[in-house]
Amino acid sequence: MCTFFLQSLAISVFRSVTALKSKDGSEEWGYVQVRPKAHMFWWLYRSPYRVEDPSKPWPIILWLQGGPGASGVGFGNFEEIGPLDTNLRPRSSTWLRKADLLFVDNPVGTGYSFVEDSNLFVKTDEEAATDLTTLLIKLFNRNEGLQKSPLFIFAESYGGKFAVTLGLSAFKAIQDKKLKLTLGGVALGDSWISPEDYVLSWGPLLKDLSRLDDNGLRKSNIIAQGIKKQLKDGDFVGATNSWGELESSIIDNSNNVDFYNFLLDDSASVPVTSSAKELGLSREISMKRYSKYLTSKRSKQLSSPGGDGNVEDLLNGPIKKKLKIIPKNVTWGGQSEEVSNFLKGDFMKPRINEVDELLAKGVNVTVYSGQVDLICATKGTEAWIRKLKWEGLRNFLGKHRKALYCGDDGKTKGFVKSYKNLHFYWILGAGHFVPTDQPCVALDMVGAITQSPAASN
Repeated sequence: MCTFFLQSLAISVFRSVTALKSKDGSEEWGYVQVRPKAHMFWWLYRSPYRVEDPSKPWPIILWLQGGPGASGVGFGNFEEIGPLDTNLRPRSSTWLRKADLLFVDNPVGTGYSFVEDSNLFVKTDEEAATDLTTLLIKLFNRNEGLQKSPLFIFAESYGGKFAVTLGLSAFKAIQDKKLKLTLGGVALGDSWISPEDYVLSWGPLLKDLSRLDDNGLRKSNIIAQGIKKQLKDGDFVGATNSWGELESSIIDNSNNVDFYNFLLDDSASVPVTSSAKELGLSREISMKRYSKYLTSKRSKQLSSPGGDGNVEDLLNGPIKKKLKIIPKNVTWGGQSEEVSNFLKGDFMKPRINEVDELLAKGVNVTVYSGQVDLICATKGTEAWIRKLKWEGLRNFLGKHRKALYCGDDGKTKGFVKSYKNLHFYWILGAGHFVPTDQPCVALDMVGAITQSPAASN
């Protein structure tokens, strides 16, 4: 496994890329200056489970976190799929079993990434994709070893919007011979692709689950229909504010349902007072639920005896010391709130058309959805998929699902449906965070998506 404390470091600096790596070469990390005074942090793990198979090249997974403003280097790495958990103990279900892992703190200002001028925060998903493409160009074009591995873009939550815009940007850069890599595919995990379809799904879904009554459903539907009209009118900032209002209404009327697992109460919920609503602060408060959930409830679930599992203390303490490259004045996550604020005009914009474009170009697109997720509920995901204009949609919808199993208990763990380059996984028993809620079937899914030559677990 990866060694946490390193005995020595090798340092290389070329142009706008600064990189450090472990003595054994199993880890490499650094900064890419994606624009003047805009610095994006990345961390690459090379798998100790690599299998050399000429017919099936070993893949690389690029992990994109959501938020927007949540750190892939922190959350995706230590909370979900990286080699170590938040107590720095080996994770048996690490996705390194199937691929190398590349984590980035995206957009700039997230996690360890930072900008030297507030005017440099991105304001759109496309701007974020441009920065990510620049990072890939500077990492892959100079490294023939990386170029041999197909790159799979995996995303969670809002990261799905970054994934599809990056997928198109990277595809074009590859065609224009500006980027030297093979794009293996895009995988959208519980992703915020169509905000309209998700907010419209919340009320009816919770009513069917007895979590809302008729009064709660009526209040939810009124706000959701208002959001639909705002989106139609192009009032995306207004829709973002209304989204926060809708979340607050549902929390009030459901007695704190957990947006990341609708079978639970949200112990990490941030209350929104009437005065906060009057000041228009409900959106900002709602934005914090994603990271608050991960840093509190998720850390407690994953932490082991003898450690507190606090990811913020970990990243600003031992990890920052290990990496040696983080500027002293940069605090992990210190600019994250500004990241989300600058994207408020894009937050509610759909990215269905981008999925359509990827499919039309022949790019493999996988969608996977946790059964008990609310924020990106399966009901909403199925709704936006039915809106695709892709020529293969009718055949895809007509296909029968295949049951998925994992382990020896013989119980159904999910379903999968595929047609040509579109694939859909229903993961049973999982909420918003599929890799941690159902690690066994998630790992099998990753192996199937990437066609990893690794042996089955």
